[in-house]
Amino acid sequence: MPTECNATLFEFAPVEGRRVVAAFDGGTITSDAGALLLGETDRAIRLTDRFATCFIDARMPELVEHTVGTMVLQRVVGIALGYEDLNDHDQLRHDPVLAVLVGKLAAKRSDCAPLAGKSTLNRLELSRPEATRYHKVSHDAAAIETLFVDVFLEAHRRPPAQIILDLDATDDPLHGNQEGRFFHGYYDCYCYLPLYVFCGRHLLAAKLRRSNIDAAAGSVDEIGRIVRHIRARWPRVRILLRGDSGFAREALMAWCEANRVDFLFGLARNERLEAEIKTEMAIARAEGEATGKPARRFGDFTWSTLDSWSRVRRVIGKAEWLPGSSPGTGAANPRFVVTSLPPKEIAARHLYEAIYCARGEMENRIKECQLDLFADRTSAATMRANQLRLWFASAAYVLMCALRRIGLAHTQFAAATCGTIRLRLLKIGALVRISVRRVSIAMASACPSQHEFALAHAMLRRAAT
Repeated sequence: MPTECNATLFEFAPVEGRRVVAAFDGGTITSDAGALLLGETDRAIRLTDRFATCFIDARMPELVEHTVGTMVLQRVVGIALGYEDLNDHDQLRHDPVLAVLVGKLAAKRSDCAPLAGKSTLNRLELSRPEATRYHKVSHDAAAIETLFVDVFLEAHRRPPAQIILDLDATDDPLHGNQEGRFFHGYYDCYCYLPLYVFCGRHLLAAKLRRSNIDAAAGSVDEIGRIVRHIRARWPRVRILLRGDSGFAREALMAWCEANRVDFLFGLARNERLEAEIKTEMAIARAEGEATGKPARRFGDFTWSTLDSWSRVRRVIGKAEWLPGSSPGTGAANPRFVVTSLPPKEIAARHLYEAIYCARGEMENRIKECQLDLFADRTSAATMRANQLRLWFASAAYVLMCALRRIGLAHTQFAAATCGTIRLRLLKIGALVRISVRRVSIAMASACPSQHEFALAHAMLRRAAT
């Protein structure tokens, strides 16, 4: 009898005399069963429901198959699961777990899927501030920006005594002819220059900007909006604003001084600044050459620019000597920061090493947003659409951050990146059985993170009640 051939059957090397074959014929199976935890997280913080209220739907209700709430949840959870392209949703619209999350197992019409496809989601991403004949869904940018600060405030049971707001600009490379495209000499590419504001792991703002501007452009307005919002809820909280030398601008520092906000910024070095720590540098060099190890000293002085600053401010200078590979060689590594914090409150070394250097942790948060959650996927033609894409990616980060904060606080994933959480907890294969009375999701028995999944489920269920 001739061998039966199946074009969709994949054959692999035999094992112990047995043929190994595979095919995409398993039926209703998902590779994203862990997304159920995202659903519980969303119920605990009500993120996508409130995100959806930032959109105005002018479509005729009787003709709508996919509501704005369904599309927003589908898009945010899709990004969290690693699906950066809208094209992926032409298959994901049939995924049973995503259907469970949106509470819609079957479509109203026979020619539709339970979830939206790429074309419908694309119209959502192309929504405008005002509805038009061809764009019936519009969005309120101010409401979206407010939502991120609200989620941050609600994450605290009681107002903290002090918070540190980190702000930074980064590059978002462009590979087409998008609106607002400019070449940036420092990053050596065509890009956008988004502004991020974080408080610890909490994302407070993600503002898309053209790259032909100063890094601090618009920061006064953005920080002013956030600070007003925070103080409306926490009137007594002390706020420290922290950033690199790109934000040591007169306008921002003067605003902080006028609004009871402390600041700590890097300060670009120059000959006048280096002259202020000449003695400290000589001592550090002598120590470094004697020991063969890096040595540092700190200078604490008041200083002002020749014409750009309106007042004298406190400056900390780090005089560091880095020995070379052979005796008698080495290099000076001076660094400076400017701050409103007084010397009697905090010493120079502690201010620089413990407070300012901790600013580098924000770089990891930006990497999570851009590398794990595709915040740099700004390939739409207009800046408006790309800003909305950035906000969808930001919402996915907020959702993952809440899962980590609420559900995984006492597990090995308490400090894990979004990419690690996705790989270990969300990408779980499962067989889905839908009956009249229940939806049964049978997850892989060999999943190595079952204990963490169970604990996260219990914590999220408690938070949602």
